[in-house]
Amino acid sequence: MPVMLRQCLDMLAPALTEPGAVVVDCTLGLGGHSEALLKRFPEVRLVGLDRDKEALRLSGERLAPFGERVTLVHAVYDELPDVLERLGVPRVQSVLFDLGVSSMQLDEAERGFAYAQDAPLDMRMDQTTGISAAEVLNTYPAGELVRILRAYGEEKQAKRIVSAIVRERRKEPFTNSARLVELIRDALPQAAKRTGGNPAKRTFQALRIEVNGELAVLERAIPAAVKALAVGGRIAVLSYHSLEDRLVKQVLAAGAASTAPPGLPVVPEHHQPRLKLLTRGAELPTEDEVAENRRAAPARLRGAERIREDIE
Repeated sequence: MPVMLRQCLDMLAPALTEPGAVVVDCTLGLGGHSEALLKRFPEVRLVGLDRDKEALRLSGERLAPFGERVTLVHAVYDELPDVLERLGVPRVQSVLFDLGVSSMQLDEAERGFAYAQDAPLDMRMDQTTGISAAEVLNTYPAGELVRILRAYGEEKQAKRIVSAIVRERRKEPFTNSARLVELIRDALPQAAKRTGGNPAKRTFQALRIEVNGELAVLERAIPAAVKALAVGGRIAVLSYHSLEDRLVKQVLAAGAASTAPPGLPVVPEHHQPRLKLLTRGAELPTEDEVAENRRAAPARLRGAERIREDIE
């Protein structure tokens, strides 16, 4: 079951009432959110993006019954403006981002995303390009690894873990996840092991973000998606950790704020907000949903509506 499905559909619904409305699923994955959108709004057209070719193949089979209404594209979500230009779609009515790693990637052992099973340390969402997690571990200088673990994993014990990694990689390069998980367990002080689930979780998150350039991509993608919205169009974003959520919050809050200097009696149009926020803070999954689907637990949903054009 896709995470926070009902909340996402309800948030986008007011923008999808017109026949021919276009919705972009920027993180297609296995096509769960997309299938639900196509069923609930029988007049909409869907553009689905994913950087993972296997995900595109599987979701393509799932969405085949919707025929011409669906266009699937192999692309990273910050390429949205190019994709829309190629398709001749100047403006869209809705954009959805689900920033979680797809269950398919977590469940396929050989992709190396999960710390609960031994697998090659790959972690690339698009396996045709870029460097793997093993290459990051084996070749990055110690200082860079510490920065990544702190910035992307919010790992307080980054120095301890990295000095163990550097010591071990001299003996033998890293190839598989089980050795890294064991090393992290051994490197952490007892107190740190007792909090927050698997002690390897933060390091694996940091490596995944680095390998896929996720935050840099997101930093470009959210403003591009806002720009692509028609007036009355809506964006919904599901984040799974505080770094993503903070970035989404900043972009949407900036769009919803006036840019006029304080004290003007009348705010000129080009200084007025372009967005209206659709959530107070972030919306959270229900207790029932978390009980049913553990992966929903960290999810945070934010949304906004485009209320005016950009005036250059």
